[in-house]
Amino acid sequence: MDAGASVRLRRREMAAATSGAGRCRLSKVGSGRRPPPARVRVAVRLRPFVDGTSGTSEPPCVRGIDSCSLEVANWRNYQETLKYQFDAFYGERSSQQDIYAGSVQPILRHLLEGQNASVLAYGPTGAGKTHTMLGSPEQPGVIPRALMDLLQMTREEGAEGRPWALSVTMSYLEIYQEKVLDLLDPASGDLVIREDCRGNILIPGLTQKPITSFADFERHFLPASGNRTVGATRLNQRSSRSHAVLLVKVDQRERLAPFRQREGKLYLIDLAGSEDNRRTGNQGLRLKESGAINTSLFVLGKVVDALNQGLPRVPYRDSKLTRLLQDSLGGSAHSILIANIAPERRFYLDTVSALNFAARSKEVINRPFTNESLQLHVLAPVKLSQKELLGPSEVKKAQGSEEEEIGSPEPTAAPVSASQKLSPLQKLSSMDPAMLERLLSLDRLLGSQGTQGTPLLNTPRRERMVLIKTVEEKELEIERLKMKQKELEAKVLAQEASDPKEKENFSLTMLRPLPRRTVTAAKPLKKAVVMPLQLIQEQAASPSTEIHILKKKGRKRKVRLTGGLRCTSNLTELESLDASEPEEKAEDCWELQISPELLAHGRQKILDLLNEGSARDLRTLQRIGQKKAQLIVGWRELHGPFTQVEDLERVEGISGKQMESFLKANILGLAAGQRCGPS
Repeated sequence: MDAGASVRLRRREMAAATSGAGRCRLSKVGSGRRPPPARVRVAVRLRPFVDGTSGTSEPPCVRGIDSCSLEVANWRNYQETLKYQFDAFYGERSSQQDIYAGSVQPILRHLLEGQNASVLAYGPTGAGKTHTMLGSPEQPGVIPRALMDLLQMTREEGAEGRPWALSVTMSYLEIYQEKVLDLLDPASGDLVIREDCRGNILIPGLTQKPITSFADFERHFLPASGNRTVGATRLNQRSSRSHAVLLVKVDQRERLAPFRQREGKLYLIDLAGSEDNRRTGNQGLRLKESGAINTSLFVLGKVVDALNQGLPRVPYRDSKLTRLLQDSLGGSAHSILIANIAPERRFYLDTVSALNFAARSKEVINRPFTNESLQLHVLAPVKLSQKELLGPSEVKKAQGSEEEEIGSPEPTAAPVSASQKLSPLQKLSSMDPAMLERLLSLDRLLGSQGTQGTPLLNTPRRERMVLIKTVEEKELEIERLKMKQKELEAKVLAQEASDPKEKENFSLTMLRPLPRRTVTAAKPLKKAVVMPLQLIQEQAASPSTEIHILKKKGRKRKVRLTGGLRCTSNLTELESLDASEPEEKAEDCWELQISPELLAHGRQKILDLLNEGSARDLRTLQRIGQKKAQLIVGWRELHGPFTQVEDLERVEGISGKQMESFLKANILGLAAGQRCGPS
């Protein structure tokens, strides 16, 4: 049993690491070490008998064994009991201070470390959850005690002389029928729940009130508590009809370098109790509210089961409540679950259900970490004098320009400012002044020794050498091109001085207009028809038979040239045409011609095939497929044999031009004794 329990615990730790902790590592600052696990701590509180039942002789169904365990009667066998063990058990005589000091107060210190914490009150309706969280003026609950201690701790840690400056804000909301409502601003309507890039749960538009004292907290919290939805049932006169969540955020800012920031959140959650509508007598709106409450609590149980079993998907998004508790269960918070139960036997099934949920919840593993970030502290810009910004050579140039201005009345250009010379370094105002002064001195030294005073401090050494070499090569190439241009200009001037007539002829030649001509159409492509080999052999054997398949035919076309220039044998001579002369040019083209004997022979063979051939034989003709062959056979059986090939038009509706192409496509193959495949 011990080995099996250890294996299950290891699986649950791995499941928690993949579900909640894996998401929360995104916002961890510091080393890559995984945060240590922290199991959800569970405390059970047994309320006393309510007025009206304390005087009866009804024995309780729950009995405490010690400070951590209790037993419940087994409803299957009253001779046995069901034993449960938790982190803490508080009996009927336990006070509000005992519960707060024993379970809630130890987790408040984690808020000052930049970590999250949450306290959940769970249990059936009428078990005392709201009393545990809020209490009364005589017996304050968890929420007022926690806020009082937290504000005291922040005042002490954020005092003058301490390294951190602290601020506290509060938000108060309720989840009513799957709607997130702001109790500090009821008119805001239904709010949405979001998740940022680091996996933190956010509610945009939720009101945040800064508080510095417990009086500030009461001024905001008490009116907001009156906005919470409550209703009367048979079991509770002031039954909570919604889940209430008080969010307290502690922001810390470091006063000295490295100016770190920390953020810790405290969730104080008063869950609505599960209800059995047969005993509460809910109807109408109360029945709808009860359905929404039971649904959200059912999803909460599914989340706990999925975390314990290590399932790949945890159904956080199935309910607004579980979505908001994503950090508390399987996430990055130190969580405390206070399960409230009732001693009466009529609450026996609700008590056993709450204890089973608490037993499953204590196996959930969280991985809290510190929400810490760094903020670059911006220093005031360093103001240096003009002499300190300028180098020695630049100071001399500035002095020389001033002397020239004094000696000559003509206006001169203003000297180049130091910001233009040292532009890469003028943007480093956030650096330490001593380091900035050293960098400025080094840049002045490089500017006086480098090429043209170019600041190259922000360039690596190897790239800087390559850049200097490239600049030198470009300068040499520019000088070479300038020399070549000067030589060409001198050569042209010398040629013009030696032969002025040649220059005049050249200018006249360059000014003559270019010839114009009309654009002729493209020549048509030549086409040819391939003859069967057997037919060619028959033609060679009987030369007397004249079968002309292709005939070369000449066609004349006129090409008209407009007035322009015409080239002669002498390329340097240009002659203008006074009038346009039409020219004729013959083009070769090919035309298909079939001898009458071959045409008659092919037509007879086609006619025989139409009258005697089967559908399979008809498909051997070009452009005759399966459907057309069946139509021909049917027409022949209905009207008799074909008298001529043109009768095929009545079957297929072929026009005369299509019939001609049909004959030309089939005559050659049939005349030569060849079979043409179907199209």
